[in-house]
Amino acid sequence: MQLQKPVLVQEQRQKLSPQMIQSIRLMALPLPELKDEIQQEIEANPALEVLEDRSTVSLESFPEERESDSDAARVYENASDPGYGRGRDPNDDSKRMFLEGAISRAETLQEHLLWQLRLQPVPEKVRAAAENLIQNLDSDGFHKEDPRLVCRDTPEDAFKSALSLVRGFEPVGVCASDYRESLIVQAELCPEAPPRTVEVLRDHIELLEKGKHEDIRKRLKLSEADLSSILAFIKTLNPFPGRQYSSSEPQYVIPDIQVKLKDGEFVIVLNDEEIPVLGINPFFDRLSEEKHDRTTDVFVKENIRRAKWFIQSIHQRNKTLLKATRAIVEFQRSFFTKGPKHLAPLTLRDIAGEVGVHETTISRLANRKYVQTDWGIFELKYFFTNSISGAGSSGSRFSKEGVKQVIKEIIENEARALSDRDIADQLARKGINLARRTVAKYRLELNMDSSFGRRHE
Repeated sequence: MQLQKPVLVQEQRQKLSPQMIQSIRLMALPLPELKDEIQQEIEANPALEVLEDRSTVSLESFPEERESDSDAARVYENASDPGYGRGRDPNDDSKRMFLEGAISRAETLQEHLLWQLRLQPVPEKVRAAAENLIQNLDSDGFHKEDPRLVCRDTPEDAFKSALSLVRGFEPVGVCASDYRESLIVQAELCPEAPPRTVEVLRDHIELLEKGKHEDIRKRLKLSEADLSSILAFIKTLNPFPGRQYSSSEPQYVIPDIQVKLKDGEFVIVLNDEEIPVLGINPFFDRLSEEKHDRTTDVFVKENIRRAKWFIQSIHQRNKTLLKATRAIVEFQRSFFTKGPKHLAPLTLRDIAGEVGVHETTISRLANRKYVQTDWGIFELKYFFTNSISGAGSSGSRFSKEGVKQVIKEIIENEARALSDRDIADQLARKGINLARRTVAKYRLELNMDSSFGRRHE
């Protein structure tokens, strides 16, 4: 029988305090989320207050506008339009401003399809199934769940009728499983589709995607003219028909830092206009100097300590961001002076060594932070890229992103549609040695068509 005995073991463990965890989280936050975090901390800690908020403008500096705004804020009584032939009514401006200020909203895909469904004289079972199918579509116009499951109580004939009905609505091709089925549906419903188009999409889509058009022609025994007609028609189809009704709001980027070239020197400016200036509430300062009962003293001192740590964490975030950006500018000097195609290979370790922090800190710092340059706005992590040999900054002097920009420039300036082999040869003349398949890979990452596709645009 094996006996168990208690054994004392001494070991060292690093445990992060709540303050350290908060500091790490602040390091990773972009400007919009940092502002939200600051607001939450102000609401939670009475010892913390805003000394100055430079992101807002006081209306006190605009007395004339304020007065006109108060006039426009008068209650608008909903009544019929009195017409245009009468004298000017003071309330007319209020009504006009009310109507002009109404918020407009783009029509969603579901709303557009349901509107068309309401106009169809179909049986109630088909209508109910069609509504379920429409509500089951994602932003691309494809099924979220198995359509038969969302219409499990619908008879098979009513289900098929509803499916066929919705697929014929505008935009044609929605209510499909994926983009392949959507293309087939569009070709089937279009009377102008060349003969055998559906066969190409249904049976030879893999060859089509790989650009092996000659193999398709031989297998189907098509003439070059017929195949060209089919390919030209397929280019007119929309593989994601629902996207034109996408209601997603545009995402606006606020640069965390700006780098500009002035008089031959790089100037790095932190965007601190978006961050309020924080300080300790004077009332809590006075309380900390006075004698109170133990509970009050602990409450005051704990909140002041938290507030000071929070302010220090924001300062540390901004200081590290400035130091990291300064190091990136030194490593990527060619990019900031000549443009994106001169981006050099750079690793997190390179910058971490310069700044004096761990690589994970630089990784957190670079994520979702944006820098405004003379060449546009870039995410900070854009400047970290491997060389084309995949060895980081210790490998080739050409970065992957820089070479992609060179390929983009070659394609945009081509007099004729160059093949991937032709592009590889041009790169070789510039001292950039890439295999043809690597050129094809980079071209696809740039969302640029093959030479055949560009030739027929």
